[in-house]
Amino acid sequence: MYPEPNTDSPARLSTRQTGSPYTARNGSPKRQLQFYRNLGKSGLRVSCLGLGTWVTFGGQITEEIAEQLMTLAYENGINLFDTAEVYAAGKPVLAFVSLSTTLSPVFHRRSSLVITTKIYWGGKASLERLQLEYVDVVFANRPDPNTPMEGDPFNTSKSRTFIIEETVRAMTHVINQGMAMYWGTSRWSSMEIMEAYSVARQFNLIPPVCEQAEYHMFQREKVEVQLPELFHKIGVGAMTWSPLACGIISGKYDSGVPPFSRASLKGYQWLKDKILSEEGRRQQAKLKELQAIAERLGCTLPQLAIAWCLRNEGVSCVLLGASSTEQLMENIGAIQVLPKLSSSIIHEVDSILGNKPYSKKDYRS
Repeated sequence: MYPEPNTDSPARLSTRQTGSPYTARNGSPKRQLQFYRNLGKSGLRVSCLGLGTWVTFGGQITEEIAEQLMTLAYENGINLFDTAEVYAAGKPVLAFVSLSTTLSPVFHRRSSLVITTKIYWGGKASLERLQLEYVDVVFANRPDPNTPMEGDPFNTSKSRTFIIEETVRAMTHVINQGMAMYWGTSRWSSMEIMEAYSVARQFNLIPPVCEQAEYHMFQREKVEVQLPELFHKIGVGAMTWSPLACGIISGKYDSGVPPFSRASLKGYQWLKDKILSEEGRRQQAKLKELQAIAERLGCTLPQLAIAWCLRNEGVSCVLLGASSTEQLMENIGAIQVLPKLSSSIIHEVDSILGNKPYSKKDYRS
């Protein structure tokens, strides 16, 4: 696992915190250091909770609600907002398309925000849609299948490791041109990330600082086993998404798929099938047991699930999704649950889940 930082380190969420991690002062949030973590081993400080825009923004909610969510998130200490050029079919999905006019009473300074975006087919269009001069982190979303591989590029059996020199050079160019401050990977394997780092060091280019990965109670292997090794070796951190497993862990699907839920949306038949499968029914049974733990802790099941993700010291930021202000405030409340996650509670959760991954070190010991 990741190293246990000093308890006085500002990069760590304080487990001794009793009040809210943010309090208003003169209409602006007071940013306490315990609410922020470094993105990997970079110098970029991000709120441990970020607001994502996948599915909800430009899909389930109106621009008015999107603006309300972003304002509420910022007022409650969240400084990281994540998007991608292909969300909402490439439309301007963020409510702050123009930061200088739409939310100027809230977002006093661009430097107070951490805006991240993903690219796969292109790049500059994201800045134009956001009406920004730069983003803080640009993610290369999935390895480009057209980049050459070791040996014969048409013989994929020779090596599964992408040598992504073109990608690393492109990201370095984006940063050198002032369009981004850092770059990271999204849905890359640990081997591919390590290869990108090696290429960067070999050719004096800029390596990635973060991997954006799915992480929740039913998806653990990558973040808990693979990424810690990269953190130790090359300082790559983890920004995780879908802490509620696309809403599965919210508890809303315990009696099937309700109308207007994500699983009922067009294009999400895969999620509906997953929920109604035999594995989905087993997961719902486990969630009922976890609900009992949440009730003992005085929180909701989603709050328990998000706090469970935050308890991982290697996770720099957990991206939240919300379609209402009530849901967002509930999710932010997970911060108050984190200090309650004792080792005995974590052990109880692991026993119910039955899917704790083991690293090579665990097997040797």
